[in-house]
Amino acid sequence: MPQPLADRLAEYTSALRFEKLPAPVVHEAKRRFIDSFATAVGAMDADAYAIARRCAERVQGRPGAGLLGGARSSVEWATFVNGLLIRYLDYNDTYLSLEPAHPSDNLAAVLAAGDMAQANGRELITAAVLAYEVQCRLCDAASLRKHGWDHVTYGAISAALAACKVLRLDAARSKQAVGLAGVCNVALRQTRAGELSMWKGCAFANAARNGVFAALLAAEGMTGPAPIFEGELGIMKLLTGPFELGPLGGEGRPFMILQTYIKFWPAEYHSQSAIDAALQLRPEVGDIRNVAAIDIQTFDAAVEIIGKDPEKWRPKTRETADHSLPYCTAVALADGDVTLAQFAPERFTDPALLELVAKVNIHRDAALSSRYPAGIPNRVTVRLQNGRQLMREVEFPRGHARNPMTDAEVEHKFRTLVQPRYGKERADRVLQACWELEKVKAAGELVRLLDENEAQQA
Repeated sequence: MPQPLADRLAEYTSALRFEKLPAPVVHEAKRRFIDSFATAVGAMDADAYAIARRCAERVQGRPGAGLLGGARSSVEWATFVNGLLIRYLDYNDTYLSLEPAHPSDNLAAVLAAGDMAQANGRELITAAVLAYEVQCRLCDAASLRKHGWDHVTYGAISAALAACKVLRLDAARSKQAVGLAGVCNVALRQTRAGELSMWKGCAFANAARNGVFAALLAAEGMTGPAPIFEGELGIMKLLTGPFELGPLGGEGRPFMILQTYIKFWPAEYHSQSAIDAALQLRPEVGDIRNVAAIDIQTFDAAVEIIGKDPEKWRPKTRETADHSLPYCTAVALADGDVTLAQFAPERFTDPALLELVAKVNIHRDAALSSRYPAGIPNRVTVRLQNGRQLMREVEFPRGHARNPMTDAEVEHKFRTLVQPRYGKERADRVLQACWELEKVKAAGELVRLLDENEAQQA
């Protein structure tokens, strides 16, 4: 009988060592911690964060884990709050394959379980690389979305294994964590359909929280259902269909973290190339009142995720606006930039802007679909009132693995989001800690750098 996939993943988790990680992989992991802290701080004014924080502060853990922004709670609640922050702005990193993902969502589990276990920086890096590897390989293997399930279903498994790594569990207990995480954390794709709610930014945080919960139970000896993937009522039977998982990174094989993308703009990833194209066209368009129509030729995944629901043309929530291909393209053309300000309620409800959004037409293009997910090709054509047509096509927007952001650009993104809240001196300290992450003695030191009370006292 072939080895069950849960056993294979558990053995890989137990065997992965920091010393075996290539230098570029370690460096990329540091960039992802920097990027994730940036997006987390940027979300600290969100109502969803305030709600989750109030709930978390009612709970104490022994020893518990720190919340980004300050205070402590149980390790599960810390995972949820910190994961919500990292994900909420739709500004954290992305991976596109048969199933799309935001793999830095796993870092909330790494930080919270790492804080509880007093894991050092090397252990944090290793767990992060592991989580990226597991989630992205699952995304390569089988689609959840086409069956109506949400991508965070894989996240409960990757987060559980990341937690197992920093908790220093052996392969036997890590296998049980996979069974526990996999059996009861199946998420519906309704999270991302129609008018989107706060939960869109919380769904993976919940999956990561449940993954950590599974790891904590397994650490104490709880057993889980097996074989969770291949069983008669398991994941392959009920969610995905049969699949084969590709080779996992290490021993000369590439690591998946190097194939993922840091976001340049705070919007759903399939819109990034359309935003890029619109920004390139803007100097030629001039006054947006000159625009007669905007046609976007795009690929199937973009239509299905951010380009078919009527709500995308008149968003009523931030979550809908940043998941709207017509809105993101139109606001880029109108404003000449896409920042957090473009997703403020007063902007996405502006009547003049919505008139421009109403001129956007979305078209499926089979040739563009054939180039996905290797690229995310969007072709934007602006038709002016005088009959002139302007066109740009972008396949690899800034931040894509084939057009990566520089370290300086990652730092700039970090400073743009962090310095207004914490000041330059604190931002410098966080950056230094992340660039020298292998020297950090305990995960809690990293989390406490973003304690707002300490920042104010300093």
